[in-house]
Amino acid sequence: MLGFLKKPVVVTAEINMNLVTLTVMGLISRLWGLSYPRAVVFDEVYYGQFVSLYMKRIFFVDDSGPPFGHMLLALGGYLGGFDGNFLWNRIGAEYSMNVPVWSLRLLPALAGALCVPLAYQILVELQFSHCAALGAALLILLENSLITQSRFMLLESVLIFFILLAVLSYLKFYNLQRHSGDYFFVTGSVVFFCKVKYMGLFTYLLLLAIAGLHFWHMIGDQNLSNVSLMCHLLARGLALIIIPVAMYLSFFYVHLTLLYRSGPHDQIMTSAFQASLEGGLARITQGQPLEVAYGSQITLRNVLGKPMQCWLHSHTNTYPIRYENGRGSSHQQQVTCYPFKDVNNWWIVKDPGMQQLVVSNPPRPVRHGHIVQLVHGITTRYLNTHDVAAPLSPHSQEVSCYIDYNISMPAQNLWRVEIVNRESDTDVWKTILSEVRFVHVNTSAVLKLSGASLPEWGYRQLEVVGEKLSKGYHQSMVWNVEEHRYGKSQEQKEREVELHSPTQMDISKNLSFMAKFMELQWKILTLKNEDTEHKYSSSALDWITMDTNIAYWLHPTSGAQIHLLGNVVTWASANIAALVYTCLSLWYLIRRRRKIYDLPEDAWQLWVSAGEICVGGWAVNYLPFFLMEKTLFLYHYLPAVTFQILLIPIVLQHLSDHLCRSLLLKSMFSALIVAWFSSVYFVYCTFRPVTYGEPSLSVTELKDLRWKDSWNILIRKQ
Repeated sequence: MLGFLKKPVVVTAEINMNLVTLTVMGLISRLWGLSYPRAVVFDEVYYGQFVSLYMKRIFFVDDSGPPFGHMLLALGGYLGGFDGNFLWNRIGAEYSMNVPVWSLRLLPALAGALCVPLAYQILVELQFSHCAALGAALLILLENSLITQSRFMLLESVLIFFILLAVLSYLKFYNLQRHSGDYFFVTGSVVFFCKVKYMGLFTYLLLLAIAGLHFWHMIGDQNLSNVSLMCHLLARGLALIIIPVAMYLSFFYVHLTLLYRSGPHDQIMTSAFQASLEGGLARITQGQPLEVAYGSQITLRNVLGKPMQCWLHSHTNTYPIRYENGRGSSHQQQVTCYPFKDVNNWWIVKDPGMQQLVVSNPPRPVRHGHIVQLVHGITTRYLNTHDVAAPLSPHSQEVSCYIDYNISMPAQNLWRVEIVNRESDTDVWKTILSEVRFVHVNTSAVLKLSGASLPEWGYRQLEVVGEKLSKGYHQSMVWNVEEHRYGKSQEQKEREVELHSPTQMDISKNLSFMAKFMELQWKILTLKNEDTEHKYSSSALDWITMDTNIAYWLHPTSGAQIHLLGNVVTWASANIAALVYTCLSLWYLIRRRRKIYDLPEDAWQLWVSAGEICVGGWAVNYLPFFLMEKTLFLYHYLPAVTFQILLIPIVLQHLSDHLCRSLLLKSMFSALIVAWFSSVYFVYCTFRPVTYGEPSLSVTELKDLRWKDSWNILIRKQ
C-alpha cells in the first residue's frame, strides 16, 4: 500500500516569464518612492476624510460610488495602524507621523502595477500574438498618467484594475467554453468589483451585452441540446446578475456594520436612520414612546431634507398685513420650517372632541385616517390653513397658527393623518418610523415644505404651504415625528419643561438592513454636491487631444511638482488606432456586403471581438460624460484611454499581417514600430520628473515641458 512512497513526488509548473517580468516591472514603476511626497496630493484630501471616518467608525455618505473602493483605501490605513487622526483640509499639507502614507497608497499602487500583466493576458486571450500582447503591456507600463494616478490614495487605478480583471475573466471563460461555468463564476464576482465607482457600471453593461450576443450565437448551434442551453443561460444569469447583486448588498452590509456612529453626514438621512446610529439623534430618541397618542408632544421633521433638514416651527410673529408685491395676508401667526432644534418646534397632538392636552391612561393612539388638531406647544395656537395665498407661493394656501381677530375668518384647524408607509389602514402613527401627510379637512390641502426662504420678516426660515392634494405626491409633503414624549401636565408652564419619558424603545431594532440600504442607496444616487468650476476642471472634448492637465502637487520651496499628464505619443497613437479600426471595419463591412471577403472568417471574428472589447470599452467609459452634469477632470478619461491603448497593438498586428504583404513591407513596418516605440519611451522619460515629482526641475526645464499652451505647468516667480 505504501509503494507510491518509493517514487519522489514531482510537481511541474509552467511559468510565463513574460508575465513575471512585466509584473515585476509594473511593481517597480508604481511602488518606487511611494511615500514621496509626504504631503496631501490633490484628491487625497477628499478620500482621506472617508478613511479617517472609517477608522473612527463614523457614518458618511459619498455619491461617487459603492463603498467597496473606500473600504479598500481604509484597509490600507488599518494595516498601517492609522488611527484616523489627521485634518484633511488642504492640498499640500504635510502628513503627521501617525499617518502611514506608504500603507495608504499601497493598494491603489498594487492595482495599477497589476494592470500591466492584465493588459498582456487580455491580448493573449483575444488570440493576438505574444509580441502584440507584450507591446500592450509596455504601453500601459510607460503611460505617465496611469503611473501618476496609481501612486496616490485615489480610486481610478483600482477601478481600472477590476475592469480589466473582469474582461480577462470573461475572455478566459469564453475561450475555454466549459459547461461547468467555473470561470464564469469568477467573472460574475469580478463584474461587481468593477463597480468601485459607478462609472464601472457601463463596463458591466458592456460585458452583459457581449455575453448576451455570445449566447445568441449559441442558440443557433444545433449541437447544443435545449437542456444544455438552459444550463448556460442559468449559469450566466447567476454569475452576471445574482452573484454581483448579492456581493453589492454584502459590501453595503459591511459598510453599515462598520460605520455605526453618528457623524456630520447622517443629517441628510431620515430620523429613523439617524436614530439607528450610536450617538447624535439616538441619544435624544432613546426612551421615547413608540406610539403617538392624543396629548403627545412631538417635533415634526420634513422627510425631503432639501434644501436642508428642518422641523415644523412657529413663533409669535405674524405675517405682514401686506407683502412687498401688494398682496394681502391673513396677518395670522407665522408657521415655517426651521433648520435647527428649538423649543418652538414642539407641537401637541389634540383630539378635536376633547379639551385636554395630556395623554390619557391608558394612552389613546392615533391611527391612519384619524382627525387631529396640532397645537403649538409654546403659543398654544392651532395649526391652520385657509383660502389665502401663501407669501412666496401664491398658487398654494398660507399655513398659520390661528389668531381670533373677531372677523369673518373662522378657524379651519382640522387635519387628517395619512400614514404613507402604512401596512394596513388601521396602522398606528409611530415615532420616527411612520411617514405621514397632514391633509386639511376643509380644503383637502396637504401640509408641504415649499423650500423657499422667507424674507427678513420671516427670519429667512423656509416657507410651509398648503398644497392641493390633486397636484400629486412628493416627499416635501411627508413628515415624521422625531422627538416625542407623552404630555402629562395641563398647565402651560409645566408643560414647557416636561422631560419625562415613560417607556423604553430602541428604534435601531425596528429598522432592517434592507430599509437602511434602500435609503442610503437612494441618497447616494440623488445626492447632488454643489458643482463649482475648478481651476483644473475640463470638458470631455479636451481629453481626447489632452489639451488639459492637472497639477497634483507642488513642493513648497523647490520646483518639484507632480502633474497628471499622459504620454503624448501614446494618446495620439490611440486616437489614430481607433480611427484606423473604424475606417477598416466600415470598409470590410461594405466589401462583405458585396460578397468580397478580404479576411478569412477566423481573422474577421478576431477583428470584431477586439473591437467589441476595446472600442466598446472606450465608448462606454467615455461617451456618458457628455450627458453628465458634474465637474469633470482629466482622470475621468483614464478607464476609456486604457481600452484605447489596448487597441494600438491590435491594429498594428492587423496591418502587419493583412496589409503588409511583402517581406520588404513587413521589415519597413517593423522598423517604423521600433522607431515609434522609442518615441513613446522618450516621452515617458521626458515627463518622468513631473510623474514622480523628482528630481526638481529648473524654470527653463519646466518651460520646456509646456508642449501645449493649454498645459498649466507651475513656475515660481523669481
